[in-house]
Amino acid sequence: MRWSDFLQTWDGHETENRFSRVVIIGLLVVCVITSLAAWRTERSIILVPPSLTQEVEVTRSQASSEFKESWGLFLAELLGNTTPANADFLKTAVEPLLAPDIYRSVLDAMSDQIKAIKMDRVAISFTPRHVDYEAETNKVFVSGELKSQGPSSKPDVKPRTYEFIIAIKNYRPRLEYIDVYPDSPRTLARLKATQGQPHEAQP
Repeated sequence: MRWSDFLQTWDGHETENRFSRVVIIGLLVVCVITSLAAWRTERSIILVPPSLTQEVEVTRSQASSEFKESWGLFLAELLGNTTPANADFLKTAVEPLLAPDIYRSVLDAMSDQIKAIKMDRVAISFTPRHVDYEAETNKVFVSGELKSQGPSSKPDVKPRTYEFIIAIKNYRPRLEYIDVYPDSPRTLARLKATQGQPHEAQP
């Protein structure tokens, strides 16, 4: 019997239906596997931040060192250039970037600093000199000079370092750690060198 004649019979229809169901189930399995693979695959987004001339790569939970350095520089310049007029805006700009663990402490510290700046009418400006990323600690160090000046005082210039840990959460930067001090960057190499120095004997 020819295949075309067989398909015209009842048994032929049953066989064709069973074959079609197997094919459909197979296609469904392939679609499910493809969908799961696409869902589990982490996408990469290529960005060119304004402060960089080259592309940087960002995934859902990771980013290149250039991306973190760019954000560290942005935050340092944002926090380091404060006047009584823009102090409240800085707090509003930084707030969405803060991780829950440091959210309250950073905002409280900024509120105290804003009150002092407004009361003393002090303007501060930060000039960055170096931006470094330390892979071992995931820290970004932005160092430079901080100049502060009141309405009737001479400018006071001091070294200043901003130290950040910038994580990536759903493709967005999140500030998980911040420290500010009037010193050179406290990198691992410098801390180890300092610990290795002999202490002076007390008189």
